[in-house]
Formats: sequence, structure tokens, C-alpha cells
Amino acid sequence: MAMTKQEKEDAKREKEYEKKHKRKYRLTPGDIVFNICNYLFFTLFTITCIFPFWYLFVNTVSRNDYVQRGIVNFWPKGFNIQNYLALKDVGDLGSAFIVSVSRTILGTALMVVASAFIGYIVTKQEMWHRSFWYRFLVITMYFNAGLIPWYMNFAMLGMTNHYSAYIIPAIVAPYNIILVKTYIESIPAELEESAFIDGASYMMVFRKLIWPLSKPILATIAIFGAVGHWNSFQDSLILMSGNAKLFTLQHRLYIYLNQSSNLGALMNGADSSTAKSAIEQAMNTKVIKYTISMVSVIPILCVYPFMQRYFEKGIMLGAVKG
Repeated sequence: MAMTKQEKEDAKREKEYEKKHKRKYRLTPGDIVFNICNYLFFTLFTITCIFPFWYLFVNTVSRNDYVQRGIVNFWPKGFNIQNYLALKDVGDLGSAFIVSVSRTILGTALMVVASAFIGYIVTKQEMWHRSFWYRFLVITMYFNAGLIPWYMNFAMLGMTNHYSAYIIPAIVAPYNIILVKTYIESIPAELEESAFIDGASYMMVFRKLIWPLSKPILATIAIFGAVGHWNSFQDSLILMSGNAKLFTLQHRLYIYLNQSSNLGALMNGADSSTAKSAIEQAMNTKVIKYTISMVSVIPILCVYPFMQRYFEKGIMLGAVKG
């Protein structure tokens, strides 16, 4: 189909614009060098971040004798999953896993809800003594009495050897509340005003408007909370010493690591070649350490892909106030 005169003129203008645009934004030699250096830097940085996890993984799925001799570097040698299967022999490992997962899910959920609600109400001028309560909340970030008073408070409240010690202290997180408050303040006030004109209450505005619009920052603090709960070790070690059923996975794997180290010392001091061989087959200290590290890291790494699309937006909008 033949082009009309107007279409030909439009095509000509587009070509002229493209040529001008290309000349205007043509990369200079300095730009090319900068881009190459930039890509190289971030490629090396990415490899530096990923390689430790890859190194641990290939050593946990390789033959133990190869790992012990230090000949496994980049690729698995002699595929072997017995190191992971050996973890089932750890006493109460299943219950420890359930405790860690449950505290991570429940603790994170309660923390997100509390941070969202408190972060919302402290933005309201109608709140009674709003400035005082907000400053009272923030000031708690600057003081820490230490480990002994911390333990004495839990003991006085009867929370030692009790599951609630994992959940209740982490519900109110001042730093996360500040992030949520700053993010909510970036939401146009006209949206709330329109909702109030239509007869909506504060709770309805929070549920129907603020909560959906705050998903990026809520996903961000959810990652912070989940990582904190999953990696928490001190509270289990100190507060749950009298109730082994409430040990977290990190605590159980720490005990397992100590046991493997003790077996390694026993192996080095064994006089009988038969006993030494049996211990070598039962437990390879180096590989066990690698396996423990992988078991501790993999579950929480699975959280990031689901939250990644919210994470960057939540950090940028929640932390920068123009």
C-alpha cells in the first residue's frame, strides 16, 4: 500500500529525529571505559557475594574424603547427600525446625501489623499527646541496659522457658515503625480526606487504604523481621536453657556443631584404628560445619525472591522525604 504525502513527511521527521538523537547521546570513549569498569566491578561484587554460598553447597554434596583433603573447589566431586540425611539423627531437630518456623511466621506477622498500625496512628494530629508518645518510642532505640538486666526482666515476668519470650519482645520495633511512619507520610493526604468525606472511620481507612498502599514498606520490614527471628540465637541459648523442646534450629545446630567438634577431637586422639575409622565414617567435622551453615542459610534466602519487588521501593520511598 502506497504511503500518503503526510505519512512520508512523518517518516522523514522520525528518521531525522532518530539521527539527531543518536548523535546527541552517542557514547564517548570515556563513557565506554566507565561502563566497562562499572560492569566489571558489579560482576566481581556479585561473584564475591555468591561464591561463599556456592562453595559451601558443593562441599556438602561432595564425597567427604575429597572435602577433607581440600580438593573440592568449584564443582561437586562424587555426589553425596548423606551429610544432609545425617541431620535427621540430631535429637529433636524436627521440633527445633518447627519452633524456628513458627516464631518466624508468627513473630513477623505480629510485628508487621503492629508497626503498620502504630506507624499510622502517630501520623494523626488528633492522637492524644502524639509527639510525646512518638519520642518515647524513639528514645528506646538509644538505651540498652545490658544482658543481665535483660535476663532479669524476663525472669521477673515469668517468661523464661516459655514460647512467648520469642514473640512478645519483638512485636514493637521502633526502627520499623519509623520507616512505616515516614512512608505513610508520603501518601497523598487527599486520599484520606476523600475517604473521611465518604464516612470512613480511621480503622476503615487503615484497612482499605493505608494497608494496601503500604505493601512495599511492609514487605521490607517483614524481611527484616523474618531474618531477625530466624537467625536469633541468644534468646534460645539463655532463656530456654530449662526447656529443650523450645530450642530453635540455630541452637540445635550449634549443639550439633559442638558434638561434631568433640568427635573430631576424639578421632585425633583415638588409639584404635577400628574406632578411628568408625568415627571418621560417622562424622566429618569439616563437612558437618558446611552442612550446618547451608541448613541455616537456605530457608531464609527463599524469602527474598518473593519480597524483592517491594524491597527497593519500600526502602527508597520509606527513607527519603523530600
